[in-house]
Amino acid sequence: MDRHGIPPTSGYRHLGQISERDRVIRRAVEVVQAARAAEVRTFFLRHVTLPPELMGVSQLRMWRGWQRAERAAEVVSPFPPDAAQTQLIPEMRPTSREAAIDKITMSAFEGTWLDIVLRDCGITTVAVIGVAIEIGIEPTIRHAADLGYLPVVVTDACGSGDREAAERSLATLRFAGDALLTSAEEFRSVLASG
Repeated sequence: MDRHGIPPTSGYRHLGQISERDRVIRRAVEVVQAARAAEVRTFFLRHVTLPPELMGVSQLRMWRGWQRAERAAEVVSPFPPDAAQTQLIPEMRPTSREAAIDKITMSAFEGTWLDIVLRDCGITTVAVIGVAIEIGIEPTIRHAADLGYLPVVVTDACGSGDREAAERSLATLRFAGDALLTSAEEFRSVLASG
């Protein structure tokens, strides 16, 4: 990430900031393929940012800190909806039976329609994969538990930008005890037997 919180554009690769990028993508694709084969409802989420002129205090404060900007006026929108670094990787593009949701918060449930759709479908368990454990996944899992869902983290299908922070996040989720942590292999096995 550069000082604006944007992945480098020269030689740009999706998820270039994620350690073990290729392994995480491979596992995530395996999980999505298994979910599709089992006809599991699947939603993709993208973290997007507003133009700075539309950001509120909390958004400006966060991006100012991450970008190490002296003033809010120096903040650059790192993930505009149409930017290359905001797009889902080709392997994760939704099919006609799936949906993508844009979010500006860390939790997938805050400010999105995800909770309404899941409740309307009678869904009580949510499995989460993606990036980044320490930034978006832990808040989503904790929020899901607070909403009464049984959250499942497929740990090896999740990436991180900061390995130590990710390990702390997973330790916190284990300690709280309201989420199940599993592997892609175990997840695929459960779907195949179901």
